[in-house]
Amino acid sequence: MQPLYIGISIAALIIVVVLLLISREKGKQLRKPSNLATLGMTLVVLGIIFGDNRWTGYSLIGFGVLFSVIDMIRNLKKPK
Repeated sequence: MQPLYIGISIAALIIVVVLLLISREKGKQLRKPSNLATLGMTLVVLGIIFGDNRWTGYSLIGFGVLFSVIDMIRNLKKPK
């Protein structure tokens, strides 16, 4: 059962990275990720590392994905 949880964690990380890549505009110079996106990615990685305890691991992954999605929505609403 543990490989299933590791697979779910890796899938969540891939989804966050894909969402961040999609939200970028083409042709623009790469920007530094915001603090909120960095925090989100860090929490997802920590959730994978500390995945032995389900509550801790999934909570960290959930908050990381939530912060990354919030950052993506905030960046989409900014005027250009």
